Formats: sequence, structure tokens, C-alpha cells
Amino acid sequence: MSKARIVSAWIVVGLLTALFVMSAAMKFVGGAEIVGMFERFGLEHMRVVIGAGELISALLYLFPRTSSLGVLLLSAHMGGAIVTHMANGEAYVFPSVVLVMLWVGQYLRFPELLVSLSKGR
Repeated sequence: MSKARIVSAWIVVGLLTALFVMSAAMKFVGGAEIVGMFERFGLEHMRVVIGAGELISALLYLFPRTSSLGVLLLSAHMGGAIVTHMANGEAYVFPSVVLVMLWVGQYLRFPELLVSLSKGR
């Protein structure tokens, strides 16, 4: 792998990990805006649990040895976020872009990730 690809991968993965860690921290702290959003979604009692899952998944995504599990868990998390926003008539473009970027980061680190799609199997 080229040095540019490695650096690009770590930049994408690092920024996404930071985003998820900050998002989880906001759920733990429970600021008025976050609490209000979770109340609107009917998930006020799950805020800390969702934050814990997000934090654990982000850390799994960060480290190459566990990144496959991390990308799957974060994909499920973002899928849930997208559906929740759609069901409540809110914008879902940002969570969709984050989901795509998760896979871009994983592909940059492990190009063999999508090799089964190119083999026609």
C-alpha cells in the first residue's frame, strides 16, 4: 500500500473516531439539546446505553485488529440513526455521509474488504 493511502486512511479513521467519541461523550453528559432530541425520538431512557455502544464501537473501529467488528457495529448504529431521523422527519444526510465514510476509511485500510464484489461470486 502506498504511503498516501495509509495516511489518508488514518486521517479518515481518526476523524470519524473523534466524531463518535465526542458524540458518545455528549450522550453521557446529557446536555439539554441531546436530552431533548432523545425525548422527541422516544429514546430518553436509552441515551446512555446508545452512547456506551457508540464509544465501544468507535474504539473497535480505531484499532486495525478489531476494525472489522467496529465498522459493522458502527454501520448498524448509523443505520439506526438514519431510520430514526427519517421516521421523525429530520435530516438524515449527515448520518448517511458518515456511514459511507466509515466504509471508505475501512476500504482505504483494507482494500481486500471488497474483493468478493469484484470476483463475481
